[in-house]
Amino acid sequence: MAGNGGRRGAIRRTKKGATTGSGGVRRRALEGRGPTPKATDRPGHKAYAGGSSSSGARAGTGRDGRARGGKVPGSDQVAGRNAVLEALREDVPVTALSVMVRIESDDRVREILRLAQARSVPVQEVTRTDLDRMTDHAVHQGVSLTIPPYEYADLDELLQIASDAFDAPLLIALDGITDPRNLGAILRSAGAFGAHGVILPERRSVSMTASVWKVAAGAAGRVRVAQVTNLNRAIADLKAQGLFALGLDAGGEVTTRSMDLAAEPVVLVIGAEGKGLSRLARELCDQVVSIPMESATESLNASVAAAIALYEVAGARAAVGRR
Repeated sequence: MAGNGGRRGAIRRTKKGATTGSGGVRRRALEGRGPTPKATDRPGHKAYAGGSSSSGARAGTGRDGRARGGKVPGSDQVAGRNAVLEALREDVPVTALSVMVRIESDDRVREILRLAQARSVPVQEVTRTDLDRMTDHAVHQGVSLTIPPYEYADLDELLQIASDAFDAPLLIALDGITDPRNLGAILRSAGAFGAHGVILPERRSVSMTASVWKVAAGAAGRVRVAQVTNLNRAIADLKAQGLFALGLDAGGEVTTRSMDLAAEPVVLVIGAEGKGLSRLARELCDQVVSIPMESATESLNASVAAAIALYEVAGARAAVGRR
């Protein structure tokens, strides 16, 4: 408009002369933004209930992804057609089968429903949104199994398993393993090479979740797992009962090919890749063994290292049995 110099607002005439108004901008700025929204309504807040925040936290979860009450979302769900089918075939304990409404059926889905009916597993129809939430947005392919909380064994039970089999005990203690895929793979190796049980600490360690069941397949039902308050104290207790502690770590005193204690009652202590054994666990070991490798700069995944060590122990025990 002519006369306003191209600036916003009307012309205001005062004793000091004509000035251009703000067009109400400053007045609106003084009005405020209203009451502060609830935490559940603010994106970015850990309690935001409207979806994923910028920090990746979902509704009802803390910054570490744990749900209120300590349960990780989806930790009690085995998702995916192949995983669900294998879990049912291996008699993995389950409490319910969830099937998406109007699922496209194939041979796997039909077999899943048949096995669930044969085992009297409750079947519930749910929406895709429900399955996404239940499985923490895993690739579920329309089916998911709910598993009950794992019932951990105690150390005496693991030793009794060895005694019932008339074997020298072979136990595996995991020091600082946090990846469920590692635990699942270690359980498979434990089942393959005759270990009598696996020991986990309660803190700073992986636990028996649906992800472990999925990787371990049937081995999780055959190899018992104990959970202890203090891993170092558990190792000391086992040593007091006649077991030798063999630590698996780089730079060991001997290699897995020359372990002279392999045929004895043994607890094999395995640390995390990179960090290795903790100082206290290493000090408790009667012998530290390493896997011979061509390159000293290479490192092995904890589950791969455990499989090699268990294979060597099984070989040494078989050789003693043939004498």
